[in-house]
Amino acid sequence: MNSRRVLIAIAISLPIIALLAFGLTRDPNEIPSPLPGTAAPDFLLVSMDGSGDTIRLSSQRGKVVVLNFWASWCLQCRDEHADLSMAANRYRGRGVEFFGVLYNDQAENGRRWITEQGGQSYRSLLDPGSRTAVDYGLYGVPETFIIDQQGRVVRKKIGPTTVAELASFIDPLLGDAPTQEQSE
Repeated sequence: MNSRRVLIAIAISLPIIALLAFGLTRDPNEIPSPLPGTAAPDFLLVSMDGSGDTIRLSSQRGKVVVLNFWASWCLQCRDEHADLSMAANRYRGRGVEFFGVLYNDQAENGRRWITEQGGQSYRSLLDPGSRTAVDYGLYGVPETFIIDQQGRVVRKKIGPTTVAELASFIDPLLGDAPTQEQSE
């Protein structure tokens, strides 16, 4: 009787262990997103600065939009913050808009975090209930989406990004060849 129970337990456990082992061999950054090549989900989000201003993605048509999801509790978000601000400054006035979207966090925490980071050169938006994050199929933070002038997602980047990486995504959309300065 005991050996029968042991065999049943093994028969049930082996497929579960095999499935878990298989999952551990997969890189979550390699999970393909269905968004690139499709219309970016529209949103209407409130600016985090307390002004009450709202941003609707569809009103940004004709511009390249860089949409970065971040949180104050995210350590990798600290790694990319300066690069995002530098890139936003580099592309200011060139038909590129940068927006940060606070993910699964409190506005007060986000504002304090931005101050601790030395400020931010682009607007951050609040996403109550993380509905926009769900629409974009967010896996976690940080994640950055590049949206072209026609409102299509052309790139999804999981993890922290850099100025050079952003330039490699944005410049072709603007018809620019990267310069030596942009590739540093």
